[in-house]
Amino acid sequence: MALATVLQFSFAPVAGPPTRRRQQIRSSADRQALFSRIAPIYDNLNDVLSLGQHRIWKRMAVNWSGAKEGNNVLDLCCGSGDLAFLLSQKVGLNGQVTGLDFSREQLIVASKRQQLHAKACYCNLKWVEGDAVDLPYPDCYFDAITIGYGLRNVVDKYKAMKEVYRVLKPGSKASILDFNKSTDEFRTSIQGWMIDNIVVPVAAGYGLTEEYRYLKSSIQEFLTGEELEHLALESGFSSAKHYEISGGLMGNLVATR
Repeated sequence: MALATVLQFSFAPVAGPPTRRRQQIRSSADRQALFSRIAPIYDNLNDVLSLGQHRIWKRMAVNWSGAKEGNNVLDLCCGSGDLAFLLSQKVGLNGQVTGLDFSREQLIVASKRQQLHAKACYCNLKWVEGDAVDLPYPDCYFDAITIGYGLRNVVDKYKAMKEVYRVLKPGSKASILDFNKSTDEFRTSIQGWMIDNIVVPVAAGYGLTEEYRYLKSSIQEFLTGEELEHLALESGFSSAKHYEISGGLMGNLVATR
């Protein structure tokens, strides 16, 4: 198992790898560096670019996970913690939520948000720096797992899904929200137009043009809903269903161990 770092409230930021603005984002290190760079404005941009709709999609993903009171759950590739905070409310004071991500800067943001809001149920949250393809947990450990906009950015998706399967309890679910790679040419063209003409120009105002140009290629290189279902079944899950949401621009895979 890889070593993981449990992050407490008092850690200081650590400088990430050198910026690679005009290079292709291919390796895990490249992607880690990208998400570290965008961490300070990630939440604001999500609200602006989705007109707040991402909050609805994330609630849907958490509901599909089947997480309930008293559960021990994992938000994998948690970023700044949106799904983890929603899961915290689901599992309550008797439950436990772990938010795991490879970007320390994103986890710093998540921890600061936890302190800022200070809801009683948020005491069940902990943040862990770790690797999605080598999870530091025993078999059959979690009652539910969510991934929000994270699987697309994992280089070895099959290995990540095998790890999700391994640490889930039998009969439990993984709920995976992301952009939908549609097989419909019209939807694909609309999605591409929105990225080129809305997402990238808005990101440019924050000095993050190259970082958000990566979004389009990452979707093109992602899996379709049918391919995600096959991936889950090949990883060992007993059933898998991909749901298109928001007019097919987004998708959510629900896989049952």
